[in-house]
Amino acid sequence: MAPSSSIAVRELPLFPLPEVVLFPGRPLPLHIFEFRYRIMMNTILEGDRRFGVVMWDQLQGKPAAIGCCAEIIEFQRLPDDRMKVLTLGQQRFRVLEYVREKPYRVGLVEWIEDNPTESDLDALASNVSQLLQDVVRLSAKLTGQEIELPDTMPDLPVELSYWIASNLYGVADEQQALLEMQETAARLEREAEILTSTRNHLAARTVLKDTLK
Repeated sequence: MAPSSSIAVRELPLFPLPEVVLFPGRPLPLHIFEFRYRIMMNTILEGDRRFGVVMWDQLQGKPAAIGCCAEIIEFQRLPDDRMKVLTLGQQRFRVLEYVREKPYRVGLVEWIEDNPTESDLDALASNVSQLLQDVVRLSAKLTGQEIELPDTMPDLPVELSYWIASNLYGVADEQQALLEMQETAARLEREAEILTSTRNHLAARTVLKDTLK
């Protein structure tokens, strides 16, 4: 998952997106239509196919300081030089400074990873997985639909923490906070809090639904 280069600091083209947070190991399809980003993608495709995705903070009117590197896996050219690209999240980074703003942002970035830990995270990861299964089961009961978790859901604690964070919909600020954490345990613990709250809410709705039958 780490970039092929061993250089700790590099220049990286940056693609700000409102309400979108990319995580390592997760796919992100994009439709490129703005002129400056068409230029950016064509330049990237001539190089190592990597660029940075950063969430655009609409309140502050600027990109977040921490983002995730994306690698173009597939691309399709459309009429008018538009493009569809499928990217995959690689390593996280912190923007140290902006090298230039036009025609698109380029930042000097440093790669960041979760801090090593001697704690056994398997029990915490297992608890989070169980909470997720509870949420899915209750959601299926409430909606009357079959909902199943994919077989590809990761087992390793750090990868599981990214997978769950990427599937929290409609809470981009919360996702950004999870992306910025550099402790796997802290990320899993926060996800356990979110999933516990969701499970309790769904359980109460399920009881109400059963009572009204």
